[in-house]
Amino acid sequence: MPQIQQTESGTAQLMPLCVDLDGTLVKSDTLIDSLLVLARTHPLLLLRLPGMAFRGKAPFKAFVTENVALDVAHLPYNRKLLQFLQQENARGRQIYLATGADTQLARRVADHLGFFHQVLASDGTHNLTGSRKLLSLRQSLGGIDFAYIGNDTPDLPVMAGAAESMVANPSRRLRTKLRAQGIVPSRAFEERSQPLNSLVKALRPHQWAKNLLVLLPPLLAHNHSVRLFASALLAFFCFCAAASGTYLVNDLLDIEADRRSPKKRLRPFASGDLAPSIGLVAIVLLLVIGFAAAQFLPAAFSFWLLVYVGSTLFYSFYLKRIALVDVVVLSGLYTLRLLAGGAATTTPISHWLAGFAIFLFLSLAIVKRFAELESLRMSGTQLKNGRGYLMSDIEQIRAFGTASAFAAVVVFANYISSQDVTTLYHHPQRLWLIVPFMVLWLCRVWLLAARGELDEDPVAFALTDAASLVMGVAVAIIVLLAI
Repeated sequence: MPQIQQTESGTAQLMPLCVDLDGTLVKSDTLIDSLLVLARTHPLLLLRLPGMAFRGKAPFKAFVTENVALDVAHLPYNRKLLQFLQQENARGRQIYLATGADTQLARRVADHLGFFHQVLASDGTHNLTGSRKLLSLRQSLGGIDFAYIGNDTPDLPVMAGAAESMVANPSRRLRTKLRAQGIVPSRAFEERSQPLNSLVKALRPHQWAKNLLVLLPPLLAHNHSVRLFASALLAFFCFCAAASGTYLVNDLLDIEADRRSPKKRLRPFASGDLAPSIGLVAIVLLLVIGFAAAQFLPAAFSFWLLVYVGSTLFYSFYLKRIALVDVVVLSGLYTLRLLAGGAATTTPISHWLAGFAIFLFLSLAIVKRFAELESLRMSGTQLKNGRGYLMSDIEQIRAFGTASAFAAVVVFANYISSQDVTTLYHHPQRLWLIVPFMVLWLCRVWLLAARGELDEDPVAFALTDAASLVMGVAVAIIVLLAI
């Protein structure tokens, strides 16, 4: 379709270009993004949403926008489309933002990008979508031809009335209806990953390594029963399902904060590659599957799984923003896996294992937080993660973490010296060879964190790092020699 049209005076000018916001210029839905931020920052206001929805879509959008100042600078813009719009603006083409989003948000987006000639949006009374958007565009443009870029079926009336239609990450429904009406888009701006791949990434399967802790109680008790091992594997499966569900909750609530992070902005929800609606369905399914499978294990396991999920959700909604409390809770979640593994296999947890786990996992939780702060400090990025920490806390956090690491070593050394170890090992003195490997690994983790080279959970890191695996094999050999 032609981009140039003749004016009444006979001069040629570029046809006005109109673009939708949600799902088009931005890969996500800004209303859903705002609702997620509202759930995290003002959860009590969620109680007012049903009443506002009853008043209509436009008042509902206005209410949400008034209570949430969405960070428009870090929205997941469609970069291909954004580059095209910037090029067209440089050519002197008038560009209009025509969106069903509330006008307050739409104007903030327009002000940030700086190339829109005019903004047409919902005004708190009228919801500017479909035919109403088409009418508004015709009135604003004086009836002249225009080009329009959309992404879903609500854009269909506007695309049918436009002289030129383009699409950005079009839905399957829109493609089907465009073909049915004989509308052929002149350009397509595709920038998204496959939903299935994005969902798998959001489940964080690499983090399932932490759930291997449920296998430790029967292994450390030297109980090699096939039945108990099968129970431990089922417990591992339950924790993987439940943990992935809580990861999705965490990512949805942190969607805006993640977009400000150089690394976390690539997460599926933050990047706009995965729709929150898919995440909500997946959360329900994963939790149902996890707790349904738990019914085949002792009731005590279901209790610990429930405590884990409840603690994780409370952490995601509130506790993660309280300095030090967050790392204590994280270390507790590691220890919960041990308790759940003991419950699933009816294996008692010794006071030695409990004490060792508390100090070790506290150190690993702190090193994770330390690594995040160190990475921000080295990159010169301003601290905006809402964790409750200051950049000046970094040395004190290092002290807390390293002290806890060596406390774990001391507990292990005392265990080796106790009478309890003689009931499980014929050569307990050989276990002393494990101590230098523990010290080496913990010091290495903290050294990498100080260098800004530890960019993942330390437990998951241990299962992918070559040096850690070598030390792990060495420790396993020592344990076998001590039995």
